[in-house]
Amino acid sequence: MQLTSEEDEMLSGLQGWATQKAMQILVALGEIYGARRLIPVTSVQIAGVSYDNLGDAGLQFLSEMADGGGKVRVQTTLNPAGMDIENWQRLGIDPDFAEKQERVLEAFSRMGVTPTCTCTPYLAGNLPGFAEHIAWSESSAVCYANSVIGARTNREGGPSALASALTGLTPEYGFHLPENRYPTITFQVAAHLAETSEFGALGKVIGEHIQVSKAVPFIQGIPIATLEFIKSFCASLATYGGAALFQMQGITPEAAGIIPPVEQIRITQVELEAAMHSLSDGTEMEVDFVSLGCPHLSLQEIEHITRMLEGRQVKKEFWITTSRTIKKIADQLGYTQIIEAAGAKIAADTCCVVAPIRGRFTAMATDSAKACYYAASKHKFKTIILPFEEVVRQAL
Repeated sequence: MQLTSEEDEMLSGLQGWATQKAMQILVALGEIYGARRLIPVTSVQIAGVSYDNLGDAGLQFLSEMADGGGKVRVQTTLNPAGMDIENWQRLGIDPDFAEKQERVLEAFSRMGVTPTCTCTPYLAGNLPGFAEHIAWSESSAVCYANSVIGARTNREGGPSALASALTGLTPEYGFHLPENRYPTITFQVAAHLAETSEFGALGKVIGEHIQVSKAVPFIQGIPIATLEFIKSFCASLATYGGAALFQMQGITPEAAGIIPPVEQIRITQVELEAAMHSLSDGTEMEVDFVSLGCPHLSLQEIEHITRMLEGRQVKKEFWITTSRTIKKIADQLGYTQIIEAAGAKIAADTCCVVAPIRGRFTAMATDSAKACYYAASKHKFKTIILPFEEVVRQAL
């Protein structure tokens, strides 16, 4: 790789131990992927924040980077933590876990990272512009940033994203290069989609088609897609296909003017319903945990829940997960008070995927295809996927 004089200084240790370590990570990554140089980034989002995923080794690494003088050079936020930072007791989190999680966040804060723990940073103030180079980690956010915003990022690991934050740089390869962003396969959707759960099922269908080839899909046949629908789709496509970019005709900015790739696959209503069916192995009678917010909920979704819960009482454990930023607005609007009066719990900073809840529940109801995947694989829950309003009714 060709390094500038300042980059050489970083690599040689003249700008501190943590910066040197960060540059070593980026140079090694660049050499693996054949990058010719490093390029500046304007935004970073770091995954690997929950102590449930990091463990003691991850905590030690972060502490060493903070102790070594690491300081971020660009706007940097975090993925969800393993607990609500302010109200972890109410969610039944073990005090020992909470102490370790707080140490993780303290290490990030010492490095200047904004402790906004969310998988939807674009709804919480970390919003890059079209064609900006960034270094994001969370799979659904990477897919959203590349596709919906038109920013440029690969799916970074936690250490490489932190390295980018401490240097303001990333290797130029993958989706930072225009030639790698062009779609290579067309999906013609001949099905009606009107729920977040159905967009999640579509992400599963397309994801399973491209999980080996890692092709960039060009999607036709979606006339309308709200922010909430698209974030559900991004989460599922990334989970089931490892995808970091798609182009959707009439929806995403880079799709304009693209000639659809010759190779085409048609997705019918039958295939969509089969995907929905495959995401449910539990029954409504077994559900003892209800979760909405994977990815984190928008303010509009919280308002919708508030209207459904007002004056009523939930009968099951019901987590409504969102960013701290959105929750504070919900507090101001009175939504939080109504939701909590109904017995539900708004859990900021965390979600059902990264919280240490294995063994606590039998079956989970959700509208998220991504949540179904991790509830089964990580927590060993049965799952049932339902439309958004039906999930709320399950709690009632």
